[in-house]
Amino acid sequence: MTVGTLRDQIIYPDTKSDMQSKGISDDDLTLFLKEVQLEYILSREGGWDSVQDWMDVLSGGEKQRVAMARLFYHGPQFAILDECTSAVSMDVEGAIYTLCRQRNITLFTVSHRKSLWVHHEYYLHMDGRGNYQFKKIDE
Repeated sequence: MTVGTLRDQIIYPDTKSDMQSKGISDDDLTLFLKEVQLEYILSREGGWDSVQDWMDVLSGGEKQRVAMARLFYHGPQFAILDECTSAVSMDVEGAIYTLCRQRNITLFTVSHRKSLWVHHEYYLHMDGRGNYQFKKIDE
């Protein structure tokens, strides 16, 4: 989390003027929060211009969902996700991963949850002793 406004947490490392030059509005950011089931934070924390110590204000799961809202804001082609939803419920996690696939974001995920396999085509298992398995995930 960065020092700054709630908006800054979503658009990092962009500035508000960068966001506006991309044609993205606060309404768009609200949609990203809604998609990660975090829209309630706007009213709870005082809106987009509220400045807080976000590391202290947000729970672990909320921080993870802010990071995913940031991912949706930037809309990359690829994303490396390292235990990025370990502190959120499985239904929220599934919804977030489904949105990533719908947006054609290629995901490289580090996770211990086999429930995420439905959102991937392959898995790489490393055993910690120099051995690995790379396989297609059978549906």
